[in-house]
Amino acid sequence: MLHRLALRVLPQLSLTVTEPAVRSRKRIVMFVAGLAIFVAYRALKLVVPLSEAVPLLVTSGSLAVVTAGVCYAAGRQAPWSDLPRAERPSRWAWLLGWVGFVYAVQLSLLVLALLQVAVNYDFLTHPEGPAMMAIIIPNTAVARDAFEIGHLRRMESQGRSFLTFPSGASLRGMLWQRPRVLLSWTAAGVGATALLALAVTSAASEGPVPLLHLVMAILAAGSISLAAYLAGLNESSDWLAQWRRTGWLELAKFWWWPGLAFAATYLLAVYGLFVFALQRPLHVGWQFAAVAGCVGGLMGLYSYYLGARRSFETRLQGTIPAAVLRCPFVMGLLSKQMGMGDGMVPPPQALPVPETHQSMPAVTVEQIR
Repeated sequence: MLHRLALRVLPQLSLTVTEPAVRSRKRIVMFVAGLAIFVAYRALKLVVPLSEAVPLLVTSGSLAVVTAGVCYAAGRQAPWSDLPRAERPSRWAWLLGWVGFVYAVQLSLLVLALLQVAVNYDFLTHPEGPAMMAIIIPNTAVARDAFEIGHLRRMESQGRSFLTFPSGASLRGMLWQRPRVLLSWTAAGVGATALLALAVTSAASEGPVPLLHLVMAILAAGSISLAAYLAGLNESSDWLAQWRRTGWLELAKFWWWPGLAFAATYLLAVYGLFVFALQRPLHVGWQFAAVAGCVGGLMGLYSYYLGARRSFETRLQGTIPAAVLRCPFVMGLLSKQMGMGDGMVPPPQALPVPETHQSMPAVTVEQIR
């Protein structure tokens, strides 16, 4: 779900896909996609055993592949004949395979787990209602994200450049450039969340994971997420310094969303994988500690990355006028000058922050001229 995090946490992407005109079109696309998926569900349940978890997940993911392609085209607003050439094969694989199939399967597991844990509406006992929701809700979410990605690509084709594209290329570049700090926050997330899961295990007997254990693991992973995000904003491991400079309201907002929200999403998706797909309840002890640790590590990794990218965007956009940032030539020039690409985050000293927003680094002005 890294693409979803990037689309909402990074200001340049978030502001682009939440403009009023874009939101109006997106609502229409989501409504039409949801209606089409409902019709497809009613037809497919006559021939596919959707009361079984694996066929349900495969069906949800397969429908999402089609949904992602169609809604991307709606956001891209390009002729259908041009779409195969509009993206390189690796990006099509990411869009259809990851944003489409994998994301939908993950959300389907989340829906099934949430219905069982929160309202005791068990798919294994009453499959029809949860099955319908586990197909329609994920595909509607895929429609939303694919439309937003298509809109971003449309803006790029019209001359606007984005410092970060939500494909994960920036994260891979950062892992190559700065592995130590990223791996340290990943390890911190794994260790803290797994240790807490083991600590609360002693208070419970053997058996399936109680709701309290899930809540404690979510709180731990969400808190690690906040600390890692603050460290990324500060471009160091000193997250306490950034904590003191950040208002309590902003801290609470990120801790709640995406910290706790996405920690719960990942943990409940894995819980659903065990309970519904594997037909094996997730047990307390080392099994639950390993799952909780993986979720905590993933949240630490993603959150530091998002904090670093947001810090980079803030410094660059505060240094260079917004009109200049929209020029692809200037963006390429700045990337070469500062030694950064889509997947690279320069150190703070590489981006001098002037006293006023109207000023620019002298070398950049000369090259633009």
